[in-house]
Amino acid sequence: MAEEADILGQDSDGDSEEVVLTPAELIDRLEQAWMNEKFAPELLENKSEIVECVMEQLEHMEENLKRAKKGDLKVSIHQMEMERIRFVLSSYLRCRLMKIEKFFPHILEKEKTRREEEPSILSPEEFVFAKEFLANTETYLKDAALKHMPPNLQKVDLLRTVPKPDLDAYVFLRVKERQENILVEPETDEQRDYVIDLEEGSQHLIRYRTIAPLVASGAVQLI
Repeated sequence: MAEEADILGQDSDGDSEEVVLTPAELIDRLEQAWMNEKFAPELLENKSEIVECVMEQLEHMEENLKRAKKGDLKVSIHQMEMERIRFVLSSYLRCRLMKIEKFFPHILEKEKTRREEEPSILSPEEFVFAKEFLANTETYLKDAALKHMPPNLQKVDLLRTVPKPDLDAYVFLRVKERQENILVEPETDEQRDYVIDLEEGSQHLIRYRTIAPLVASGAVQLI
């Protein structure tokens, strides 16, 4: 896997810019996205550009293997690496689909109310999946139960009945960029506010809500 990949990133002003990554950097980005998605209690921003680039790289690797000599030890090594990458990629996508199924009303509501300049947490394909899952759920509830109930009970508010992501869950993280004055606990009647500095390379167990913006920016990595 020797070709470089181009993905779109955002500069400090929020404008899109093209970022050139080596194959190793691309796979590292995928693994970071996978770990964050796996351990975050909420659905994170989609990384469709990374997914598409990784799929393209896998195709290039397959073409290279077809031209390689049979019996070459490098072929077996590259095949194992391809299987590892496919596992990470499929696990990442499967994790996102499971969260969409679990929190679909809240995800769609967040998507509906987001500002135009804000990035979408759903890829186009995930958005279609979430809409279809919502429609199928409503149809099932109506046919299985609601139509047999009194008229005043034939409506269900999915935003109220489906649990929200628990943003107060605690997560383990590794600090990639030093952060100062992170508010861990706000001030209450019983205690003063609790503020800490996060040193690069340090590991912590912290409430997710506190560091969610740092996960989104890439300053910390969930582990």
